[in-house]
Amino acid sequence: MRLGLRTGALAAALVLAVPWLASCGATATESGVVRAKWGDPQNPLEPANTNEVNGGKVLDMIFRGLKIYNPDTAEPEYAVAKSISSDDAQNFKVTLKDGWKFADGTKVTSQSFVDAWNYAAYLPNAQIGADFFGYIDGYDKLHPVKGKPSAKKLSGLKVVDDLHFTIKLNQKFSLFPDMLGYAAFSPLPKKFFTDHDEWLEKPFGNGPYAVTDYERGGRMKLRLNDQYNGTKPRNKGVDLLVYTDDNTAYTDVVAGQLDVTDAVPAEQLSNLHKDIDNRYINTPAGIIQTLMFPMYDKEWDTADALKVRRGISLAINREQITDKIFQKTRIPAKDWTSPVLRDEGGYNPDICGDRCEYNPKKAKQLIDEGGGFPGGKLVLSYNADTGNHKQWIDAICNSVNRVMGNSKACVGNPVGTFADFRTQIQSGKFSGPFRSGWQMDYPLIQNFLQPVYTTGAPSNDGKWSDKEFDALINKANADPDPKSAIKDFQDSERILAEQLPAIPLWYQNGTAVYGTRVHDVKLNPFSVPVFEEMTVDD
Repeated sequence: MRLGLRTGALAAALVLAVPWLASCGATATESGVVRAKWGDPQNPLEPANTNEVNGGKVLDMIFRGLKIYNPDTAEPEYAVAKSISSDDAQNFKVTLKDGWKFADGTKVTSQSFVDAWNYAAYLPNAQIGADFFGYIDGYDKLHPVKGKPSAKKLSGLKVVDDLHFTIKLNQKFSLFPDMLGYAAFSPLPKKFFTDHDEWLEKPFGNGPYAVTDYERGGRMKLRLNDQYNGTKPRNKGVDLLVYTDDNTAYTDVVAGQLDVTDAVPAEQLSNLHKDIDNRYINTPAGIIQTLMFPMYDKEWDTADALKVRRGISLAINREQITDKIFQKTRIPAKDWTSPVLRDEGGYNPDICGDRCEYNPKKAKQLIDEGGGFPGGKLVLSYNADTGNHKQWIDAICNSVNRVMGNSKACVGNPVGTFADFRTQIQSGKFSGPFRSGWQMDYPLIQNFLQPVYTTGAPSNDGKWSDKEFDALINKANADPDPKSAIKDFQDSERILAEQLPAIPLWYQNGTAVYGTRVHDVKLNPFSVPVFEEMTVDD
């Protein structure tokens, strides 16, 4: 999931008013119900058509898939699946637990998963998460690169009976089962297919909550799903309230008008202890911020330009920026993944090494040896509508300018909206580095590397290409031993450290503040509040 999509969705509008609060008043919230900041989802809440955090929050509450990620460790654990086994890392047998039902009382069966995945992969359904199903045999028939589909069902999926089905992949991928906690792989009830429009108005699945009401631009009400087969939530429901300004949400929490916000503006970080006492969360999350180079521009793809890229990385004082601007809610990055993967999951703080350490003397030497910045000036592009990006882009430029002894060597290039920013990236308009980032979809090192840096990958915005890197990713995917597969992924990451198609900047923590009415508030490693564990005083 793109970090930009996450922040972009939060900034869809700029007005300060909160429609539902303004018209109804916060006290209208029911007893035992958590009130949380939110934003309208970008798309209708189909599991495979949601890749931003607001829609993702709802999907996490209304669905349970074959696996679920532990809210403390991100470790994949079985949810609806009883077991997923394979002898060759390419053919998998899935056994479901008996007793799971959707909120309308219908059973969750093997067909519920197979129908949902076929729907997601079929090109005419235009699901933005369709490529998650690209590993399953037959995907190219449902989702050809060019032309019309020649099939409607993935040949790699076979239903054995209500509690068993098989998956055949088009390549070996030992870590594939650990992807299956991602919301795109959720099962779907029959009503989704027989009465699609009505289902979209009040979507339901097999998770702990069901949507009971939704007013776009105002509020979504979620209440307990009586059919839920897992541990029952510790509250009576959640009201997600649309805010279009992070500062307004923050001040409403301070005033007791809102219970939780997971978007704390940088300008409020210095006020936290005075405003909110200890009701503040700052915890590692699977998010990394980078500067990506336009490798599609020949001027950036030369031996001399490699020296310049290395020099820019050494010119950035990450420690100072994360301390002064982000008040330690960011951690200087030392690889291209995230500490939430832990060592056993592939995080390695030694990968980038001294290439990510501030070294002004060496930085200037490399930039000069490389002939200076292509075009004579370093221009850093970013979207200016959200995310405090101007502050840190300016800080990076100040750092570079001090190194170069030239106050105009580096400048920011603000783009008005996130949508325009993405359009310019996708059309290859930027001639200099641009901000980039990644929020993990699932807690695998593969998810931080393959979608972003392999040749032709959907999020390889810089169009970098390296045959050795691609080969190592394929080798890692095919390795039947997850431990040795992770070593292969790390070997591919070392090529990133050599080539620097993107510079790691910092790992972004999840931050949140909460009011006195709620307790047991925490964020999971995806930086999303764990709503079902919250308790409410009244």
